[in-house]
Amino acid sequence: MGLIAPSVLTVSPSHFEPNIIMSVNQASGYTRTLAGGNPRVQLDSEDKMIYIRTAQVRTTMLQNPATGNVVPNPNIVMGMIQCPTYNQRIRTEYDHHDTAMASKWGLGLPEAYKYAMQQGHHLLLRDRTLYGALPGYGEGIVNTPGATTITLPPDTFGDTAAHNYDSGQMALFLAQQILAIKTRTYQLGTPRRFTFLGPQRILGIFEYNVVQLTSYQRPGAGTGSTLEMLKQIGIEAGNDVVEFAYDDSLIGQGTGGTDLVILIMPEIEPHLKQPLDTNMFAKLSQGFNDNSLLYTDMVAPLEIPTPLPGGAIDVLTEMRASPGWVVRPECLQLISMPY
Repeated sequence: MGLIAPSVLTVSPSHFEPNIIMSVNQASGYTRTLAGGNPRVQLDSEDKMIYIRTAQVRTTMLQNPATGNVVPNPNIVMGMIQCPTYNQRIRTEYDHHDTAMASKWGLGLPEAYKYAMQQGHHLLLRDRTLYGALPGYGEGIVNTPGATTITLPPDTFGDTAAHNYDSGQMALFLAQQILAIKTRTYQLGTPRRFTFLGPQRILGIFEYNVVQLTSYQRPGAGTGSTLEMLKQIGIEAGNDVVEFAYDDSLIGQGTGGTDLVILIMPEIEPHLKQPLDTNMFAKLSQGFNDNSLLYTDMVAPLEIPTPLPGGAIDVLTEMRASPGWVVRPECLQLISMPY
């Protein structure tokens, strides 16, 4: 189905508002879960797979009052991980009658189709990032093999649902999840960015509630929200950046039909740049500090207009992209929360 622009009967004299009321859909914050907040535009249009090399080291040492003669070697193990890519396409066809009829409604049809197709591509990229094209193969952030999954435990009052949960205890619970990630990734003492991605009906509660005075003895206690308390904890603990992003497609995606909240640390700093460093091997290659990736072959979909018989035009848009790929699963925490 293409353009629907019916004829209408109006009264004269009358006044027409020059603007159009557009339908509003949710602008997903899924890109905040990616390293740098954007896809990596590195693919060729025909690349079918992405490969990343890995290196692990196990060093054995010898110490002895006398000089040892049999000295062990460090063991360096190279490996490779891979991820597929998929080509996505959307097309439309229209002629000069469609364009003229749309103009009667104050709509520029070529531009309208352009944005409509781009929105379709972006929706597919969102689905690909979170759920992958083949979820059973571990594609997408939600299906990451090795990710830590947890269900919201009851608070001290026995409440397990997010809308009844004690606001101060919720902030402490979320702070503990950040601590768990920083501990697993050895990032304590370094400032990092953390993104919570979840449904509006879950994360919105934490933005528009009030932490009780007895839970948070700080300036703003009694008026500050769970998010504000969480941000303050992160700043005081290690200058961490804590941000909330929203995506309602995560409703019902948690364990047992609960809502899913994704907590991820998209970037890492593997080498602390100190003279005596027990992680010195990481100094060998410091250019890849990304944890969560989405590869594409271009920033915006390629548009291919083609004339058709009868004066019509066909516009094909396409781009190639990978699923969401968490290359360090220890930076990811999947939290199931009943609403």
